[in-house]
Amino acid sequence: MQVSVEKTSELSRKMTVSVPEEVVQEKMAARLKSLAREVKIDGFRPGKAPQHVVKKMFGDRVRGEIAGDLIQSTYFKALEDNDLKPAGYPHIHPVDEAEGLKYTAEFEVYPEISLDELNQIEVKRPVSTVEETDVDAMIEKLRAQKKTWGAVERPSQEHDRITISFSGTVDGENFTDGKVENYSVEIGAKQMIPGFEDNLIGLQAGESKTFEVTFPEQYGSEKLAGKTASFEVEVSQVEAPVLPEIDEEFIKAYGIEDGAVASFREDVRNNMSRELERALREKLKNAVMDELYAKIQISIPNVLVDQEVENMMKPYMETAKRQKMKLDDLKLPREVFEEQAKRRVALGLILGEVIQKNDIKLDADKVRSAIEDMAKSYERPEDVINWYYSDEKRLDDVRQMVLEDQTVEWLLAQAKVADETVSFSSVMDKQQ
Repeated sequence: MQVSVEKTSELSRKMTVSVPEEVVQEKMAARLKSLAREVKIDGFRPGKAPQHVVKKMFGDRVRGEIAGDLIQSTYFKALEDNDLKPAGYPHIHPVDEAEGLKYTAEFEVYPEISLDELNQIEVKRPVSTVEETDVDAMIEKLRAQKKTWGAVERPSQEHDRITISFSGTVDGENFTDGKVENYSVEIGAKQMIPGFEDNLIGLQAGESKTFEVTFPEQYGSEKLAGKTASFEVEVSQVEAPVLPEIDEEFIKAYGIEDGAVASFREDVRNNMSRELERALREKLKNAVMDELYAKIQISIPNVLVDQEVENMMKPYMETAKRQKMKLDDLKLPREVFEEQAKRRVALGLILGEVIQKNDIKLDADKVRSAIEDMAKSYERPEDVINWYYSDEKRLDDVRQMVLEDQTVEWLLAQAKVADETVSFSSVMDKQQ
């Protein structure tokens, strides 16, 4: 076997492999001999057909099979002999030769990664605590989740619920299928297109209003995207939110058996502290990843980016399939995913190099702790823990996450880290 490798770009390789005719003939002879014992040929007893007859009838087919087998075996041997690590599958092109077997394999290789810049990493570590005002704000959110509505005889305000009937036209054509009757809108909830809810402020039951609003350029309907629409609105009711009192009944609904305000606040604070701790870890991890991506510059194999783009598009493709839509109808061009895909691939390769070069081993105890932490928020934590350990794929997902976290911890130990105090809301609002 002869092998030559051509570097066609920084990561692209073109490998040419030649196998002598005698090797092909030797393998063909063995295959034809075996075949002669199995096939039935008219005029000959089973297994008694002459070799030249078998070769005449099956030679082309057998040579094709031998070529396929040789390509597979010699490709991997050639990679090993030339210390090549392909990223993804190759493009194989057979070369027509009078004798022997010759083919080219085109592929990309993994990049060389230098970790010299690791000691230049600087990270700001966010530090935060749950204050009494944060607990107050969270309890107000919990009250808002259980709000009821009461009719009022006044002009509507932000956060009111207003019941309307409306119709809309674009270029003189109605697009609301006539009039939409008795439709409830919570002003400020952003359930309508931008600008629509603003025009509902100051209206009372029995009043009407006509106004214009422009649809966003990226709106789902091509007929309406970017167009200015005229709406006619009639108001039938205005309601104000009514928040529940923080009494024993309200508190017990959240599982606080004694119904005491102090116990409720403590429980809310504990939950907030757990969520804050997770969010701070995630924020710190993202800061490390940002620094890695900025400091460690590598060439990224296109084939890996293509694979990552496909992975990122899968949920959208499944949604389109369920809704019996074409993927094109979702308007999801490759460019939407490409930058994020490049980042994911680059960070995956860099982290892999850090793990290998520094011999970072997965800590099974940390895997268990991570699963137990995830299980805490469920009613029967032990069932959740058993669910993870009963399936290797689920467990592997957690292992991968933990190994990544261990690598981040290792990187932090090498980095210059400065604490930065931030508010609870600035951390958590970005998580939602």
